[in-house]
Amino acid sequence: MRRLGHEPVTYDEEAGAAADLSEFDAAVIEPGDERGLRLARALRATNVPVLFTSIYPAENDVLALEPVAYLVKPFPLYALERALASALAPVQQPVAAAICQSS
Repeated sequence: MRRLGHEPVTYDEEAGAAADLSEFDAAVIEPGDERGLRLARALRATNVPVLFTSIYPAENDVLALEPVAYLVKPFPLYALERALASALAPVQQPVAAAICQSS
């Protein structure tokens, strides 16, 4: 993460209960245990983008959390870099257009 210019933090579930999860820019989570899934659900509830990395293929309950990416290990560093860039990119709002007709 540091090689990509990001400062990683470790989430402590016990201490983090009072933390404001919306302060996170994005999260890279191993979905293999229930703690990771609980954190991912809490982050998604605050609209924080989540990326999953695992040695196992994605399961439906994990994909239902709408991760920005699901990377299967081992993966190249550029895949993580692209996924993080996508997660941190501003959300594109649809452009509304109006057509005015002159009489």
